[in-house]
Amino acid sequence: MLFRKPKYATIPLPKKKIQAPEGLWIKCEGCDELIYKKDWQANQMVCPECNFHFRLGVKERLQLIMDEGFEEFNQGIKSIDFLGFVDSKPYVQRLEDAQQKTGFLDAIVTVKGSIHGCRVVAGVLCFDSMGGSMGSVMGEKIALAVNMCLEEKVPLVMFCASGGARMQEGTMSLMQMAKTSASIARLSEAGIPYISVLTHPTTGGVTASFATLGDIIIAEPKALICFAGPRVIEQTIGQKLPEGFQRSEFLLEHGLLDMIVVRKEMKVTLARVLKMLG
Repeated sequence: MLFRKPKYATIPLPKKKIQAPEGLWIKCEGCDELIYKKDWQANQMVCPECNFHFRLGVKERLQLIMDEGFEEFNQGIKSIDFLGFVDSKPYVQRLEDAQQKTGFLDAIVTVKGSIHGCRVVAGVLCFDSMGGSMGSVMGEKIALAVNMCLEEKVPLVMFCASGGARMQEGTMSLMQMAKTSASIARLSEAGIPYISVLTHPTTGGVTASFATLGDIIIAEPKALICFAGPRVIEQTIGQKLPEGFQRSEFLLEHGLLDMIVVRKEMKVTLARVLKMLG
């Protein structure tokens, strides 16, 4: 007993976790797969697994679609807080935050230029600016873009991505639905083509006005396009909606869209349609 062999306990050392640098991977909204960010960017922000088209920024969209030398116009128009609106923060602060985040004064950028040599006026909605919501500035810039189309006899191409009307401007934002629709009607009366491209997501008052009034309506794959979203509808009617309801493929099948075009083929498709419409 005096010479008992001592017992030793092995204490395992904690294993070092290998930390991957942040920002290398992103999760696809369409299929939940992890995508290597550089591959995703090289693929024009389209998932290589399921073909889900992520939102593009305004600058990236214009670089993909427009020929070199396009010019922005009416960029100095900006919203004012005529209602003194305050929700969780003042509207004035929301405008300043959106401007700092995007570099744009509002949720739409209008340019003039060409697409594969076809002269156009184009508008691109910026979802990163307050959800691409339509207020008085967006309505005015679309009306002015239509005026330029009428003066120069060139088509209008709109790229839509929006959460709908801007609640911070009250009925003034709702009035833009009528204003933009009336402006598009002027193009129709003059025989000037209007092409609307619906991207993910296009919803609310934008869907219910100028976005769905195109002579040709194109959408990117798997884009959500609706007035009220699927969850709101399911809660209202108490029923499960069909799979893919309000997505591009469902809407093409039911007649709202003329075609679905992948991002890589959008520019050449637009040029072909523009030439066809003369």
